[in-house]
Amino acid sequence: MQPVSVYREQHKEILGMVEELRPLLDKRELEIRPVAKTAHKLLCELMVKVKDHLAHEDKEVYPELLTDSEAKVRTITWGLVSGEHSLRQWFEEYNKKWLKNCDFQFDDEFLRETKSLLDALAMRIEREEHLLFAKLEADPEKERSSD
Repeated sequence: MQPVSVYREQHKEILGMVEELRPLLDKRELEIRPVAKTAHKLLCELMVKVKDHLAHEDKEVYPELLTDSEAKVRTITWGLVSGEHSLRQWFEEYNKKWLKNCDFQFDDEFLRETKSLLDALAMRIEREEHLLFAKLEADPEKERSSD
């Protein structure tokens, strides 16, 4: 497993993208075609970044932590893995529904769903940061480098 700092940096990048998007998610702003194109592009980039991040965690982080000797670490990890499935599914459905076409028709439903998805993503990262990563950093034996 890579050091926790690598995953924290990925979280920081993802949350930075979320914060870049938030001001664009306004119906009046999205009526301006260049803003709509920028929002669409940023959302697509975010989808790729999150998908890659989740896949990396599935491969590098969670398998080891699900077999950890400490029950609390296993419980926290299992809760995150369980929640990840629904978040991943939501991202896939969102991508198919809103990002596959380039018509840039961002209505109220799009805005509600996008804001909800970004909030869920931010909450997920916060849980991982405060529950799992804080626990790993508190126990240097668990934070191993992949060198």
